[in-house]
Amino acid sequence: MRSEQEVNRAIDRYADTVTRICMLHLKNRSDTEDIFQEVFLKYATSTLEFESQEHEKAWIIRVTINKCKDLLKSFFRSRTVPIDELPFLQSEKSDHAEGVMEAVLSLPKKYKDVVYLYYYEGYSAVEIAEMLNKNANTVYTLLARARNMLKEKLEYDEF
Repeated sequence: MRSEQEVNRAIDRYADTVTRICMLHLKNRSDTEDIFQEVFLKYATSTLEFESQEHEKAWIIRVTINKCKDLLKSFFRSRTVPIDELPFLQSEKSDHAEGVMEAVLSLPKKYKDVVYLYYYEGYSAVEIAEMLNKNANTVYTLLARARNMLKEKLEYDEF
């Protein structure tokens, strides 16, 4: 079990990353807060010794992604509809940045993680491959396909 100081340091260091990954996958604040707590509780109770700060960050990211996937696969989650998907609550896009984020969120699951880690966290394809247990060439392919999908989606939305 880790000390309170270690846990607080990790929260200070990785809170934004965990929150963004959760929002990318879950698209709502309450589920994000739940997963945030679960990730740092797991960190607090873990006895794993990290080789470096990068190893620790990669572990936090992997745990966050796995917790999000577990929630999305849960029975309750698969039987509900998010309130923002109800037709009468949807609104027009207000600016291009929102449109880009919406386009990223509309990507299939296998592309979201690589796009997020590459563009928002600044990891290389090789580092992403290690984190996600994929071949580096697979990550390059996923990035290329995601870029093409985003390009098509954003070009279509402009007209």
